[in-house]
Amino acid sequence: MKAELLYRFREDFHDGAIMEVVIWSVPEPVPDSGHPYKYRLFYGTPGQRLVGYDNERGKGDHRHRNDSEMPYPFTTPEKRIDDFLGDIDKLRSES
Repeated sequence: MKAELLYRFREDFHDGAIMEVVIWSVPEPVPDSGHPYKYRLFYGTPGQRLVGYDNERGKGDHRHRNDSEMPYPFTTPEKRIDDFLGDIDKLRSES
């Protein structure tokens, strides 16, 4: 089985911020992740990540918020997208 792209979308905001979501179904879990998905969710400006979720090899599933990084358990791709969009809404409402 080859990797299959499940989600890919991007939004460019009027203030220069970018939101991008990419989620793949993969034949084998990424090391340190116990599920068959590889994902990268980014929100920020060029050169600055404000919110991010990914499952980088060796780190497993985690979330970035500004300059901090913390483990973040994975349930489903849809839940990951919902959590990400919620973080963006919260951050944008704080500005």
